[in-house]
Amino acid sequence: MRKRSFIEAFMRRLAAAGPWGAVLGTIVIAGICAPAAARAAPSGCAALAEKYPDWKGKTLVNAVNPHTPGYEAIDPKDPSKYVGFDIDLGEEIGECLGFKVTYKAVTFAALLTTLASGQADIVISDIYATEERAKAADFITYSKVFDGVLVAKGNPKKIDGINMSMCGAAAAENTGFVEVPLVQELMPKCKQAGKPEPTLQLYDNNANCIQAILAGRADTYVNDVNTVDNAVKANPDQLEKAIAVTIPYSVGIAVPKDKPKFREAVMAALTEIYKSGDQLALLKKWELDPNNLKEPGLLTVK
Repeated sequence: MRKRSFIEAFMRRLAAAGPWGAVLGTIVIAGICAPAAARAAPSGCAALAEKYPDWKGKTLVNAVNPHTPGYEAIDPKDPSKYVGFDIDLGEEIGECLGFKVTYKAVTFAALLTTLASGQADIVISDIYATEERAKAADFITYSKVFDGVLVAKGNPKKIDGINMSMCGAAAAENTGFVEVPLVQELMPKCKQAGKPEPTLQLYDNNANCIQAILAGRADTYVNDVNTVDNAVKANPDQLEKAIAVTIPYSVGIAVPKDKPKFREAVMAALTEIYKSGDQLALLKKWELDPNNLKEPGLLTVK
């Protein structure tokens, strides 16, 4: 209402100045009321689309596990769409190189096998790039990794990391996540110390892991700190973050090992997006920690 009153008063004053004032007012108000323009592609993208023409005009499939709010999740306003940082980042890479993106939703454990089988062309789904995973796909890394330790409110088991404080605790984890072997490594250590071993509950997505704590079936869940923070934000009376821990990995975009030219093109596009400031802007848009920002790199294993 206040904006409308201002506009009406502004128009009256310009109209009183004569016909040219009214015309000027119309132009200015049109600019005020027009929707914001879409973000322009980084300046180097036009040259990249010419350098890598093989994907221009194509539609590529991104395999996603759409259960990580902030990164990739089902759009609450339209269940047929996905939203999040990774979704926006993938579509900007496509815009830079001239291709469109569609999605294939799969379990986390099936992301790389879906790529390897040819059912997807790329994986942009908050997947940590590890030496083991790089045997199945090449990774263009783009984000630092900080994990959060999610626990019930009050942290009744006093868990303070992926360490001996987890002895006797039930840990909910995603099948295929790098945190699974970290918990498994604690089992013989706890036993040797005369303490009960931690137990593992494996689920197909983040939502089920978080629900396990809410239902009292599990004591902790270790995952990307932004995912943990979002879970606490959604359930502040039931959940809390015990601690944030550094994990020696980066998040990466997975591409087929037999398509080095495509890997090169995606890396070049991502580099342009990083240099332009768009990647940082997307982190802020989705309320993710700007400290995750990382210059694009490459992890490939022969």
